[in-house]
Amino acid sequence: MTDQAIDPYAALQDKEPPKAPRSQWKDVWDQFKHHKGALFGGGFLVFITLAVLVGPWVWAVDPQALDIRNRDLRPIYTAIWDSTANVSWGNPLGTDNLGRDILANLIAGGRASMAVGWAAMILALLIGTAVGVISGYFKKADFWLMRFTDLVLSLPILPLLLVAVTLFRQPLRANFGPEGGMFILIVGVIGLTSWMQTARIVRGDILALKEREFILAARSIGTTSGSIILRHLLPNVISPIMVSATLGLATAIITESALSFLGVGFPSDFPTWGKLLADSVQRMEEYPERVVLPGLLISLTVLGVNYLGDGLRDALDPRIRGR
Repeated sequence: MTDQAIDPYAALQDKEPPKAPRSQWKDVWDQFKHHKGALFGGGFLVFITLAVLVGPWVWAVDPQALDIRNRDLRPIYTAIWDSTANVSWGNPLGTDNLGRDILANLIAGGRASMAVGWAAMILALLIGTAVGVISGYFKKADFWLMRFTDLVLSLPILPLLLVAVTLFRQPLRANFGPEGGMFILIVGVIGLTSWMQTARIVRGDILALKEREFILAARSIGTTSGSIILRHLLPNVISPIMVSATLGLATAIITESALSFLGVGFPSDFPTWGKLLADSVQRMEEYPERVVLPGLLISLTVLGVNYLGDGLRDALDPRIRGR
């Protein structure tokens, strides 16, 4: 019996076809879906966003329509423990002291509050990312930009907001209308006073990344600074930017609600969650649900956004992923 010759090249070859490389975003999703709070936060944020967008077509009731004959109706669920409660199936969450439907006002108020939150978050994100990238990449600009960031951080935000609203309210109203002017003013004020944390986070990551080998290699072949920032640095800091975006959204919603609660936000006839909360405080002992409903929506939305940011931070950080 003769021994068969063994081909050394055949012995080194893989017996099975190579597997496709695992997607990084699949790893992120595998980590994210195990975070119960993040799933709740993301799900509730999607739900409330769709509700305020689609709600006016599903519940086609004018939030400003007055119906004095049906004022002060209680929510239908109050009939469970109080059979004498004045309820109406046409107004499932009741009406206010002017007969306006509370459900329609919650939907309209949510649309305004979420619009302000998203717009202010995007504005703060753009400013913070630009300041952080320029400060981290260009050494000459680092000192002045960071000192300016420290200066803005040291300012008392709420008094600054109140002063800005008082100074610019009338000119913007005259040029863009009562609602449009206040929307631009509130978004601008919140965005211009909440970019500092994003700038600091992005700057720290840029300082670490710009000394990596792939950045040095890009410089060695003559790649311009703009191309390095756009093609190599920004894609690598997208993770902290996404986390900062979720936290910025929560901050913007709370700030807008606080301004509306203090009466320096949108006009009195324009519903927001903060405005609905402020209008209900005077009669909260008689009708506690009018305070609970907008307050609960604000709290759940902010809680959901914070949980979403916590889950994204864990999923996008390779040092935590897989624990």
